[in-house]
Amino acid sequence: MRTQKRSQAQTGAEIQAFLALAVPLAGAQVAQAVVGFIDTLMMGRLGAETLAAGGLAAICFQLLIAVVGGFVMAVGPLVAEAFGARNQAQVEAIARQGFWLALALSLPLMLVLSQLDGMLRLLGQPTLVADLAAPYFKWILWGALPALGFALLRGYASALSQAQVVIAIVLVGTGFNIAGNYALGFGNWGFPALGLGGLGLASGLSYWLMFGLFLLYILKHPQLKQYRFWRGWYRVNPPLIRRLLGLGGAIAVTIALEFSLFVVVTFLMGLLGPEVLAAHQTVYQTIYLIFMVPLGMSYAVTARVGQAVGQQDRAQARQAGYVAMAIAAVFMLLATVGLLLFRRAIIGLYIDVDDPANANVVALAMPMLQVAALAELTDGVQRVAAGALYGLQDTRIPMVLSGLAFWGVGLTTGYLLGFIAGWGGVGLWIGQSIGVATAGIIFVARFHRLTRPKPP
Repeated sequence: MRTQKRSQAQTGAEIQAFLALAVPLAGAQVAQAVVGFIDTLMMGRLGAETLAAGGLAAICFQLLIAVVGGFVMAVGPLVAEAFGARNQAQVEAIARQGFWLALALSLPLMLVLSQLDGMLRLLGQPTLVADLAAPYFKWILWGALPALGFALLRGYASALSQAQVVIAIVLVGTGFNIAGNYALGFGNWGFPALGLGGLGLASGLSYWLMFGLFLLYILKHPQLKQYRFWRGWYRVNPPLIRRLLGLGGAIAVTIALEFSLFVVVTFLMGLLGPEVLAAHQTVYQTIYLIFMVPLGMSYAVTARVGQAVGQQDRAQARQAGYVAMAIAAVFMLLATVGLLLFRRAIIGLYIDVDDPANANVVALAMPMLQVAALAELTDGVQRVAAGALYGLQDTRIPMVLSGLAFWGVGLTTGYLLGFIAGWGGVGLWIGQSIGVATAGIIFVARFHRLTRPKPP
């Protein structure tokens, strides 16, 4: 009886510790996704061509930041391990080299962004779209360094169990970004109307604001300021940089594989016609917003598992992973029920479902949303399970497995069902969902194997 009560108390304590990290991190992810939605609405007020160009430019920037940011995400599990082992010097060293890595990565990233309008032309995008996107890239590229810096600090603070301020900082940045869009994009409050260039500038400045506020918080926080990573800032540690690159490189490739699957599926939807693509976009935007919650949870579980690894407590690492997966499963199950019950109302957020001209789009979107809703459970669990594996510093094997699951299973099945079997957009969503479910099963099984108790 005492053992059972102790076990229940430990589980309760882990739930509380996980939620203390996961709630602000997930809230911050949702807030950032809402910014993208608001940006899209404001781009639409500048004209249809501007919306097309701005939407494409914003997606390109976010994709590059997400992929390159995978490298600095390695800071999180390494700091968590050092924190769990109570190795202050190692915490400081990892953070210090993380800053050097973010700086080094931002330079080629800025160069790519400066040439991205030309790359769009080479990829066959209309000249008008590339020309309109050019000023956005010109200004948003200055936000590359603080965007990577913010991602680094998010992982660093999470690893030290001090991420509560993240959502407040993101909300401040969100408000600043919206105000900046209004002022610089449309020429209000005495500012010049810069169009998409103004929106890019506002976004870049908002990244600097969030990064600055986060850094100031860390430097002033009673617990965090004891880790004086700025001491000896000029010292570059090549072995530690290589370790960050090795761990983070696999995370970056995994993110690229997952992101690119959705990009390719969207492209294939376009081949099926504009109405299929429109229906897909309404579903994708909804699912993307919900997915931000398990994404935030994945950052939290990386920290919790990493801290247990530093303490050399395999049982605690196992419990932390499974508690996070269970909470993600419950949330996504509730989301699934909500999506199934209110499918038509959700689609109505994007288009007028009572307009006869939209009847075909609604008819196409309804079954797509149903498939997507049923896949939410596995999608959330696979993302959190991947985060748990990152906490174990297991990134290379999951990278290979994700490629097989997302591309080998998901894309192949989607193409067969969508084009060969003739199921159209629904078939593509089913195939994509099967790929995600496959990844979820594989990741959970691998976490289970890596954390099982050692034989006596």
